[in-house]
Amino acid sequence: MPAPLSLPLCLLLLLVCALAAGIGVACWLALARRLRPRSPAGALLLASCWGLAEVALARGPLFWLGLGASALPGDRTLAGLASLGGAGLVAAVQLLIGWGISRCLEAKKPLVWLAITAAMVGASHGLGAGLLAAQPLDQGHGERLLVLQPAIPTREKFSWTQQQLLRARLKAALAEGAERQVASVLLPEGALALPAELAAPAAVELISGGFRVQQRQGEAEQRSSLLRFPPGEFQPSNWLDKHRLVPLGEWVPLAGLIRWSGLSAVGGLQPGSPSRLLTRPAGAIGGAICYELSDGQALARASAAGGLWLLASANLDPYPAMLQHQFAALAQLRAIESGRWLVSAANTGPSLLVNARGQVVAQLPAGRPSSGLFQIQQLSGLTVYDQLGEGPLLLLASLGAGGLLANRLRR
Repeated sequence: MPAPLSLPLCLLLLLVCALAAGIGVACWLALARRLRPRSPAGALLLASCWGLAEVALARGPLFWLGLGASALPGDRTLAGLASLGGAGLVAAVQLLIGWGISRCLEAKKPLVWLAITAAMVGASHGLGAGLLAAQPLDQGHGERLLVLQPAIPTREKFSWTQQQLLRARLKAALAEGAERQVASVLLPEGALALPAELAAPAAVELISGGFRVQQRQGEAEQRSSLLRFPPGEFQPSNWLDKHRLVPLGEWVPLAGLIRWSGLSAVGGLQPGSPSRLLTRPAGAIGGAICYELSDGQALARASAAGGLWLLASANLDPYPAMLQHQFAALAQLRAIESGRWLVSAANTGPSLLVNARGQVVAQLPAGRPSSGLFQIQQLSGLTVYDQLGEGPLLLLASLGAGGLLANRLRR
């Protein structure tokens, strides 16, 4: 887009997000003034509300990056609590530790609060370490995957030259995959333009980001999808459509009335089903397209429904290195939450392999074309978060509310 139009739009979006953030924090502070935040019960309820709000925001259109992911990569032990209560619980625990530090500074007996805060830090890290250690890494069923990182500039993605270059790299990757006997070859989000067909039958299973057209009520809807090509086929046999679309960039309000395609070359897309489960003969997987990775609840549900590992397919060009690091942190958090190995296939990176304990096992060099062979493990066991979702965090909120009610009744 030309700079005279792009810059005002960026500033407008920044102001809208800043205003929304200010309103959200103001509401939380207003709640804090009513809940006696100096009391342990009030602090517990406030921290739980913050964690629950982060989970709700992560399911909205803004692809929320909150305190839950900030523990990674530096404090994986604390992030281990995500397998118990998700990113919301990790955020709430961080707030409680911060509350303890503030009480050390304010209280008349700071040593008492220092001991309490140290106990919270030790207990949370001890529990997180125990949860990580209890998570199995291998159940005897593995898959060899070949990840292709094409590193094609987004602004040139649909040019004839770049499309031919991509097809050549894809042909070479499929041939390499057949030679090395891999289960699947993986390509990033939006790699295949319409029509999403292969020039030759796939030598091995191909799972690629791309676009497809869905007929609905007599109208053609374009969708961004993970397309699965079985061995020996030119066309995909099944797919997983992107559910959470980028506002204005991919999804346009009232698009049926004004016929506007949005602010990007792939604008005017329609969302697919909320389910993130992609079925395949070798075993179902949970799939996230781009910043759908911020919604841990959806991937946990896919794991509970039978997903054996997770695939994050993304473009991430021309995003700076900071956002790529954030994406990698989200990938680690999602692996811990769901107790699944995760593969990220991204256009310019991060293309990486994360085990079920949130450790980055392998990674391709960012920003340049490359491919890598990843050995992944299929896991079927469920974490507490897979089974109960935000149940543990709701329990903490209930304990805080019960404590406040008991205090008021005593007064």
